[in-house]
Amino acid sequence: MTTTAEQENETKAAPRRRGPYSSTPARRTEIVRAASASFAEHGYERASLRDIAARANLTHAALLRHFATKDDLLLAALAQRDADDEEFARRILESKVPKEKVMSNILQEEFARPEQLRNWLAITIAATNPNHPAHDFFIARRERMRQHFTSKRLATTQDSKELSADDKVTMVMAMVDGLRIQFLLDPQRATLHLMDTLMQFIASPEQTQSQSD
Repeated sequence: MTTTAEQENETKAAPRRRGPYSSTPARRTEIVRAASASFAEHGYERASLRDIAARANLTHAALLRHFATKDDLLLAALAQRDADDEEFARRILESKVPKEKVMSNILQEEFARPEQLRNWLAITIAATNPNHPAHDFFIARRERMRQHFTSKRLATTQDSKELSADDKVTMVMAMVDGLRIQFLLDPQRATLHLMDTLMQFIASPEQTQSQSD
């Protein structure tokens, strides 16, 4: 039979809950969104955990119970952006947008948020350093992008005499990176039609075949 003293000891030994909402996925998502906003405003290097905690209505100590370091938050923020991009791309594809216009529609959405785009590019460039905390993330992301581009949905799977399917994907990824920079440098210049033209070209092996004959 359990005595009153034993019950009291068990109560003391039991871990305290931090509230019914604090450990839920929704709460973590809220923190990640706050981190993304801080990174977009201040850049990753200058963003602070205290600023992120304030944006998420948390104390600094409470934030650390969810994410131990700013690097952890960075990777979570990048993963969240990836998930958002995947969802947006899925909606575009389901809306029956022509295949050659899928990428320009995605870029148009990015161009509507120039500060976030600028921060994303800054992190991408910094992550080319193998010692950067996001280096492995971007390497894996590039591979996922290549798999998406070689899917039947974007029609870049076929080789031609001039270009292999892998060459086509490399061209698309280079165009995407270049148009992002071009937009930030000269936002008044129309460029998205160039993305459409490239996608239409590489998706047509017959066209490439005829040009090579």
